[in-house]
Amino acid sequence: MSFDMGLLLDKGHKKIIYPRAVAALAVICIVSLLAWGCAFPGEKIYTSTIFAMDTVMELQIAGREDFTPEAEEYIRRLERKLSVTDTASEIAELNASGDGELSEEVGNILVHALDVCDRTDGALDITIYPVLKAWGFTTGEYRVPGDDEIAELLRNVDYKGIDIEVEENTSGSGDGTGSTVKAGLSEGMQVDLGSVAKGYTGTAVADMLRSEGVTHALLNLGGNVQCIGSKPGGDPWRVAVKSPFPDSASGMIGVVEADDVAIITSGGYERYFEEDGKRYWHILDPATGKPAENGLVSVTIVGEDGLLCDGLSTALFVEGLDKAIEQYRKSEDFEAIFVTEDREVYVTEGLSEKFSLTAEYSDMPLHVVTK
Repeated sequence: MSFDMGLLLDKGHKKIIYPRAVAALAVICIVSLLAWGCAFPGEKIYTSTIFAMDTVMELQIAGREDFTPEAEEYIRRLERKLSVTDTASEIAELNASGDGELSEEVGNILVHALDVCDRTDGALDITIYPVLKAWGFTTGEYRVPGDDEIAELLRNVDYKGIDIEVEENTSGSGDGTGSTVKAGLSEGMQVDLGSVAKGYTGTAVADMLRSEGVTHALLNLGGNVQCIGSKPGGDPWRVAVKSPFPDSASGMIGVVEADDVAIITSGGYERYFEEDGKRYWHILDPATGKPAENGLVSVTIVGEDGLLCDGLSTALFVEGLDKAIEQYRKSEDFEAIFVTEDREVYVTEGLSEKFSLTAEYSDMPLHVVTK
């Protein structure tokens, strides 16, 4: 994670530089906190800030009792199962052995992640992990690998090399009561569900909170925002979309009005390093093994399925504007905001009345993408 453009806070005599993820979180939190208004009589707004899944998360939940501990535990439980660097996680064990039985929840995440890989013709590929490691994006030891090294690693990058077998549980064993998934990897292959994990987690935690009667909440999982209902009082949430441009004064390019959806942004500004004056970001093109450079600097996906939104935000960033618009026009389950490197914004028609540019960017060309 890059720390050169972080948020500097003064705590007593100790200055702490927080990573860009925290800076992004601060921007979104400012908007969301100002948007809360008042809870209903007898209700309180419970907040919690935690570090999980390699990012800072803030939970804001309205209700008559505090469900933030349950939400935190759910997030940490998923992290323990999905972390690619925790040797005890299901994913790490799968990578180490090449095959294994996954719990129902992790198996379902894997299956749906593969669906997104299929849907985007491999622009999202959950087997890109060894290449990410070579660049240092999973370790912080950044480097530019040579072309020969990348070519060798790409030989093992192909999500179609994952074998999946779903078995129904009839004895009640396993984690969950529905099914387990047996997964097998081709030799040398490793998977990483980081491209969909936070999106899935936001939706899953929201579903859990709804089952407890929560009707108003805003979950910010490191920039992956999940809305439950609307604001108390009925107005839509106003969620900031971070500016991808380093010269931004406000840090926000626009605001989305939303309720009961996930709002997930991917951009080259999230995690990157510089070498010899060139910036290298963590969103890799599975076709080249190098940072995706197809004219987009930010992609925001809005929809009901957080896992899908998370995966698509990465995949459409890789595909570039033309293919991203193509993907939108043949789909019915998401809306999007695309920001190009030449400072133009494209918003899909379902968001055209819900998205507005900030004053700083009011002169930026804004195009509406129709079906």
